Amino acid sequence: MIVCHCTQISDHDIRAAIDWMRTADAQTIITPGKIYHALGKRADCGGCMPLFLDTMRACDKLGVAPPILRTRADSKKELPDEGRRQGHRLSQRRAAV
Repeated sequence: MIVCHCTQISDHDIRAAIDWMRTADAQTIITPGKIYHALGKRADCGGCMPLFLDTMRACDKLGVAPPILRTRADSKKELPDEGRRQGHRLSQRRAAV
């Protein structure tokens, strides 16, 4: 299946790049940029990124996912308020005072 139409990257290409990187260095953090670089290509419009990331998540050899690959549900469990104080907006501060 073609994942990126701009650069003609398929799901097979993504899996092969992940396998190659994991074989070369088992501890490396694999990112979409590294996959593009390993394939000798670069991102163009970015429209493929959601499918690109889903394809990466589905790969068995990906290992521990960096923050960009974690699902939204996982990130909401960790920081539901993004670490901001309740009165982070200027209008809320004036009302609180």
